Amino acid sequence: MQAGQVAVVSGFQGLAPDNRITTLGRGGSDTSAVALAAALKADRCDIYTDVDGIYTTDPRIVPKARKLAKIAYEEMLELASVGAKVLQTRSVELAMNERVRVQVLSSFADLPGTLVVDEDEIVEKEVVSGIAYSRDEAKITLRRIPDRPGIAAAIFGALAAHSVNVDMIVQNISADGLTDLTFTVGKSDLPRAQATLAEAQPQIGFAEALADPDVAKISVVGTGMRSHVGVANTMFRALADKAINIQVISTSEIKVSVLIAAEYTELAVRALHTAYGLDAN
Repeated sequence: MQAGQVAVVSGFQGLAPDNRITTLGRGGSDTSAVALAAALKADRCDIYTDVDGIYTTDPRIVPKARKLAKIAYEEMLELASVGAKVLQTRSVELAMNERVRVQVLSSFADLPGTLVVDEDEIVEKEVVSGIAYSRDEAKITLRRIPDRPGIAAAIFGALAAHSVNVDMIVQNISADGLTDLTFTVGKSDLPRAQATLAEAQPQIGFAEALADPDVAKISVVGTGMRSHVGVANTMFRALADKAINIQVISTSEIKVSVLIAAEYTELAVRALHTAYGLDAN
């Protein structure tokens, strides 16, 4: 580069702990690009992809979805983790840690993209920046579990030992010393989770395990949630108005996620996009 030459570096690969060359997994080329930008202290890392930026939601579901000029690292990280497929989670995490400004652009059209930047760079913050969805979820409910210390550790420890990642968790109130526990896993992990729980049933002592693969997770994300009240209520009201039942709820500082029946995915995304005023004029 100092000699004025253009370096073309293949992405998607790196070194394993034993110094053997390996691939980085899905989205590895994004991670390679951000890592190079960080190492070179580049002003910006441009990632050319099959979309022309980051939208408020999937434009295939909501034609009125708006392209964002800028989005904060934290928002992009949350959106990537709950279903948005534009950038890989590890690449966003690396960009945030190294403060690399990332621009998402189209490979097919010469259009302005979306900048992923520090929150301080965004002057006008939306309360909600985006709506994401994931159909890759499955729900498991364990009925009539003994309500005693260590039971959750026994359940989730067994699942972790078999590399089953658990996402949303809700436990019902205890009655007669028994309780119900509901949680979600990746749909591809469901058979392994069911086999693990069946094996651990004598130790855990639950009455039955119910599985439902026909669910979807819908998430609203925005750093504006930190300073605005009523964000969750808007979500619940919009879904109630469409007669969509909420099965599980989970929240973080800048995200609210709900689990609903998969058949209502598109209806829910459209309703929420309108409820938060994200529709393009």
